[in-house]
Amino acid sequence: MGHESRVGVREEQASGARLWRLLGLGTRPSERRHDRMPNPRNAHRSQLLEAISEFLLRHDLAVSPDNLLRAHAIMTKTNMRLANIVLDREEAGEPITQAWLDEQMSECDTTDSTSSNLDRLARELDRSMERFGESTRSAHEAASDYGAKLAQQTEMVANSSSEEEVVTSLAQVARAMLDRTREMEAQMKKSDEESRHLRRNLAKARRDASIDHLTNLPNRRAFEDVYKSEWVAAQAEMEPMCLALCDIDFFKNVNDTHGHDTGDRVIRAVAQALDRISDSCHVARHGGEEFVLLFRGLDLAGANVALDAARERFAARHFVDKVSGKAIGGVTFSGGLTDVFAHPDLSSALRSADAALYRAKEAGRNRIELG
Repeated sequence: MGHESRVGVREEQASGARLWRLLGLGTRPSERRHDRMPNPRNAHRSQLLEAISEFLLRHDLAVSPDNLLRAHAIMTKTNMRLANIVLDREEAGEPITQAWLDEQMSECDTTDSTSSNLDRLARELDRSMERFGESTRSAHEAASDYGAKLAQQTEMVANSSSEEEVVTSLAQVARAMLDRTREMEAQMKKSDEESRHLRRNLAKARRDASIDHLTNLPNRRAFEDVYKSEWVAAQAEMEPMCLALCDIDFFKNVNDTHGHDTGDRVIRAVAQALDRISDSCHVARHGGEEFVLLFRGLDLAGANVALDAARERFAARHFVDKVSGKAIGGVTFSGGLTDVFAHPDLSSALRSADAALYRAKEAGRNRIELG
């Protein structure tokens, strides 16, 4: 190795060490004394931090809070869309610049507009209910005032010798109370209508937030909720549960050759094929051309048989470009399958399924691998 190469390696290692110290993590594992026993519990975290550090240094990206969060999302695949487009760009040999990354983040769903809409509607509903409460309090105060004035008039009647004066006074009190009551009724009716309208919008927004509108499958957020409830139920019933990640093979070629409309049609077709596997299989769109599946009551062998049968059926189909009439040919997908209860949490199970999916791609695609 030449002098300049050695200097470059030393500078990169020094930068990586500075990143670890910046994060308050001390020294990198590679810098620690070899005679110390490693802590197995820290192995995964060390690997993740190494991967984040290496990604930022490789692409000459600033060590900023935003970039650290983005690198973490890419390495852990918690933002699958971003992870996939970064992988595609790296495989194409194209640079990952700060400007490019910022542009992609503006298009990603990390600041989910649907979620923002839900928050907005919830705040509006809170304000509406607060106004309704104020109207109710005002009505109670008015009734209390009316009662006090009636008591006052009753006492005046007992002490007054003028019948005309009493009637005039009572009429004034009744008229004022009637006007106030009508005003309160109008305000309460308006608040009630507004609250019912907001509740309907909020319910619709919540439904929309859980559905992927291209495939009509649950989205990733909804899947995480299903996973939690199914995990608890499967544990209670002592049932097996498996998780799979499936990805359409060579999907970029379909998009580039036949256009995004055809690509969307292919995504919908795969979604329908996976959704028909069985009633005990929950399917969701995980992002892009990737799907996540949860098999309740099936062990690895049983889930593998079910998923592989769906893969074979789908691979036998042939697609045609509706616009040009040209044959697209066979479209296939690959999958990675893992035992949920072999992992401490959903993130770990997803990483295992993703690693198995990667092996399926490396082994030639159109196949299922176990993780």
